[in-house]
Amino acid sequence: MIPIFSRFRLEFEHKIAVVTMIRSEKKNALDMTTIEELAAICRFLNSNSKINVVILTGENGVFSAGGDITEWGELSPDQFSNTWLREGNRAFDALAQLRQPLLAVLNGSTYGGGLELAACADLRIAEDSCTLGQPETSIGVVAGWSGTQRLVRRFGAQPVRRMLLGGEVFSAKDAERLGLVDFVVPEGEGLSHAMRIAYQICERSSVASQVAKCMINAAEREGTENAIDMLSGRLVALEDDVKEGVLAFKEKRAPRY
Repeated sequence: MIPIFSRFRLEFEHKIAVVTMIRSEKKNALDMTTIEELAAICRFLNSNSKINVVILTGENGVFSAGGDITEWGELSPDQFSNTWLREGNRAFDALAQLRQPLLAVLNGSTYGGGLELAACADLRIAEDSCTLGQPETSIGVVAGWSGTQRLVRRFGAQPVRRMLLGGEVFSAKDAERLGLVDFVVPEGEGLSHAMRIAYQICERSSVASQVAKCMINAAEREGTENAIDMLSGRLVALEDDVKEGVLAFKEKRAPRY
């Protein structure tokens, strides 16, 4: 059964899941409901072995304008740090560490938390009308969903400095040149381009692709501990000792390794 969400629409084609943000009247601004639903979507996708690739995008020509200031602007410092930032980081970490390769289609404005969201993807496809930036310091805050950490690890420090300290906003072409996005396509063609890449990924071994993603993430210090646990668990699971241990437990006897 496909779960229903108020901030996202899930669609499936072949072995590909398309996750679309559907709060375009608010420019897909990220509120706590979005954060909670994002975490739930990650749990659903991680448990679905039939999905090999995930595509994340926004509806109606908007990716995401970032965190919803009308929500977080009313929070106390304690609520802001221990709820808004903590839960947001947990959801973003889960997205970045999805078992499946993740493609982000930036089909419009991608600012602040929206750029942090896009940075969780393995590949980013930007439509040529897209602009990217991190305006947080202009309203007295800093990027709190790993905008100074994950973005620096993945894109290098200088583009992040230019956005956060200098307030620069990059066009799609500038973002491609700086390594913030991987492909730039004409407006309206982002999703179809992502689907072509997704089908190419589906032609390859899903297990090998997932392990490769995990190892690349670990090299970037993205979920290194989880990568070690996953890889070691998969290795041990190949051995007959696991079957014997489980059988011995069920039969209430000492295992014979």
